[in-house]
Amino acid sequence: MFHSALSALTLSAGEFLTITENRGVSGAWSWIFTGGEQIWSPGFYRLLGLVPNATKARYDLLLNLVHPEDRNRLPTLADVREGNVPRETIVRVIRPNGTQRTLSLTMEARFSAEGRPVAVNGTALDVSDHALLAQARHHERQRRAALYLTKHIATFWTGPDRVRDLPFEMAQVHGLPFEEICINPYLMIVPEERAAYQAMAEAHIEQQTIYQGTVHESLANGELEYFRIITLPIWDPDGVYLGRCGLKYPVGAGLLLPAPLRPGFEQSVTGHHLRAARAMLDWSMMDLAQASGLSHSTVRRLEDDSEHRGSRSRLHAVEALRRAGVRFFALDNGTLAVARA
Repeated sequence: MFHSALSALTLSAGEFLTITENRGVSGAWSWIFTGGEQIWSPGFYRLLGLVPNATKARYDLLLNLVHPEDRNRLPTLADVREGNVPRETIVRVIRPNGTQRTLSLTMEARFSAEGRPVAVNGTALDVSDHALLAQARHHERQRRAALYLTKHIATFWTGPDRVRDLPFEMAQVHGLPFEEICINPYLMIVPEERAAYQAMAEAHIEQQTIYQGTVHESLANGELEYFRIITLPIWDPDGVYLGRCGLKYPVGAGLLLPAPLRPGFEQSVTGHHLRAARAMLDWSMMDLAQASGLSHSTVRRLEDDSEHRGSRSRLHAVEALRRAGVRFFALDNGTLAVARA
C-alpha cells in the first residue's frame, strides 16, 4: 500500500510541464522524501533566475534565494520533512543576477495511509507586478494626501453608481466627517452658493456632460478658499459609461489638465467642435481623415455624432487637430470651447 501511494505521488519533470507555466510566470516543485528526490519544473527554475536543470533542485537553495527578511515565512527543512508547511505564502526572491521578484508559493504535504509524510508538492506564481501595483497605489495615496494637505489640489472619481473616491485628507482640511463628504461633497461649499452649484453639477452628471465651475469652500481653520472644479464623463472603448473623473484646485493655481483626465476631456469633443476646428484650419473632412489616419466615413460619423463617445477614433481625430494647433478648453459655464494656437 505504501509503495502504490508513493508511486501516485511521484511526478516526473515532464508531468510538471502540464502545470500552468504561462509565459514564464509560474512553476512547480516536488520533494519525495523516500530517496530524497526533488524536482523543479523549468518554469520554477526560471522564476528563480536559474537555467533549467543546470543546477540540482534543493530546498535549501530555494531558502538561500529568498530575501533574508522573508525567509521566516517559509518552513525549515525539518518542518518540510514533518509535513508542516503553510498553504500559501508570499516571499521576495533575489535572483543570482541581482534582480528581485515576488512569488506566491503554495505548498501541500502528502501522507501515506499510515499517516507518515511522504512528499510535499508546491506551485509558484510571479506576482511581482501585483506587488509593484500595490506599492504604486500606496505611493499614489500618499501623493494625493500631501497634495491636498499642502496645496488643496485633488483628483477624484465618481462611479456610475455615484460612489465617490475622494482623498481622505479633505475631511481634515475642511473639518467635516469623511463619510459625509463622500455622500455629499457639496457640504464643503459655503451655504449661500451650495444649492445653485449642486443643481448645476447634478444636471451635468445626469446629462453626462463636461462641467467646470468655481465655488467658495469653507476650511477647518475658518478661512474661505476659491476653488475651480472640473468633472468629465468617461466611456470605455465600447461606449459604456464608466463614471466621472474630476480635478479640484484653488483658482489662480493655473494647472494643466492632468494626464489621467485628458481622455475624458477629449471624449467630450463632439461633432460641432470637430467642424469648428476644421474650419479654423481650413480643412476638409478628407484632410482630417488623412491627418488622423481615419477613413472619410469615420470622420463623417464623428461629425454626425453617430460614433459612440468612447470611440478611439474620436481620440485620434482630436490628437490630429491638436498637432495642427487647435486647442479645446472648458469655460466656467461648462462650455467646451475651440481655439487655434
